[in-house]
Amino acid sequence: MRSSRSSRTAVTLVSTLALALTTLTACGTSSSDGGGSDDSGGTSADAAAPLDPKTKVTLTIDCMPPAAEKAELKQWKEDVKAFNAKYPNVTIQGKQTDPCLEPPRFTAMLKAKSQPDVFYTYFTDLQQVLDNNGAQDISAYVNDKSVPALGDMDPNVLGVLKKDDKLYGLPYSNYTMGLLINRKLFKRAGLDPNSPPTTWKEVRAAAKKIAALGDGVAGFGEYSAGNNGGWHFTAATYGLGGDIVDGGGTKAAFNNATGRQIVDNLKAMRWDDDSMGKTQLLKWGDLQKQMAADKLGMFLAAPDDITYMVQNLGAKYGDFGMGPMPGQKATLFGGNDYMVKKGSSPDKIKAAIAWINFKFLTPGKGQFDWARTKQDGLPVGLPQPNFWTGETKSTDDKARSASSTMPVANFKAFTDHPVRGKAEPPKAQEIYKVLDTLMSAVLTNRDADPDKLLKTAEQQVDQVLANQ
Repeated sequence: MRSSRSSRTAVTLVSTLALALTTLTACGTSSSDGGGSDDSGGTSADAAAPLDPKTKVTLTIDCMPPAAEKAELKQWKEDVKAFNAKYPNVTIQGKQTDPCLEPPRFTAMLKAKSQPDVFYTYFTDLQQVLDNNGAQDISAYVNDKSVPALGDMDPNVLGVLKKDDKLYGLPYSNYTMGLLINRKLFKRAGLDPNSPPTTWKEVRAAAKKIAALGDGVAGFGEYSAGNNGGWHFTAATYGLGGDIVDGGGTKAAFNNATGRQIVDNLKAMRWDDDSMGKTQLLKWGDLQKQMAADKLGMFLAAPDDITYMVQNLGAKYGDFGMGPMPGQKATLFGGNDYMVKKGSSPDKIKAAIAWINFKFLTPGKGQFDWARTKQDGLPVGLPQPNFWTGETKSTDDKARSASSTMPVANFKAFTDHPVRGKAEPPKAQEIYKVLDTLMSAVLTNRDADPDKLLKTAEQQVDQVLANQ
């Protein structure tokens, strides 16, 4: 449920911006840029073979960095040039979009069949894309030849891009959530910033101590608007080992002891402890402002919230740290990816996979060229993207650490205690909207009835799921 260029799902911080088309071209001599293929994108024997460098094809691709992101755009252009050194006959036409995905615009694009050949989506968008017949099945084209590091990719990440054992996308970035802390406030309150709370009991106790500092400081912050409250209720539920929907995806599964624990804890911190501050109905961006101003001690987040606070709010990397999701049974994970437009020719599919692999899935190159990232003044050291396992993860971790621009030790409690990632529920945004009402009621009404709130939310989520 995130919105930054690097990782987020569906909250938009910026209104619709004009779209510009920038073309980066290369000339070539051979083969096809032809029309559509069958529903599977072609499953002939040569589908498994990587793109032939002699193939002439043009690709339109969105989420090219806008002009305002000078370093990112510089890197995009450098990567197109390097890609063309290997594939001189592939023309990359980049669409500058910021934000990369805006839900209303995305929906309109799918319905109009106007998406680029290679288009950006959130992990939660697969069903919507398939409902609009928008993405190509790329299963036959993705293997250890076309994507050499495929075997070291987290199967949970690939799993969210599959439907009925068919693969429809490849990841760009991902995130897992944890507890983000303000290290300065922890020290002032006599708490150890290297040992963030790992249970909700510990969170509550720490929040009391931080709020006792006074001067408008809150110990713990929470969302309850813009679908963000429901997103965080889901994250907290996962942390305690619960579910939002049942295994069949047809019924709500949170009106139980786990859901009640979350509501009771929030109610206690808000009204009994007064450790959450008076201002509520907060959405994404509000908690970051409070923390960057040293007015908030903790909130649930993903690592790139820190980048946002540093780059947009003038904060410093060394002032923040992270611990695992309280409860540690599971943590919500999400991210974004690229899909290939339905009906693309086999050449386009192969070229798309070649580009995605080069730019986003090759350790030491593209987005994983950490030395270049540091040289260009961009942050290095956050524990995301983090979809690698095995030897690829070891190699990438070493390279990331060697070029780090921030104190990676501040994330040690988070990285040394990895928590199993769990995908967002079906119909996530509609469910989050329902759960926002529950969260806002708990945080704005001292007399809110937890049982009634959970029952009402359960009934409404059941209705959402019945309308799939």
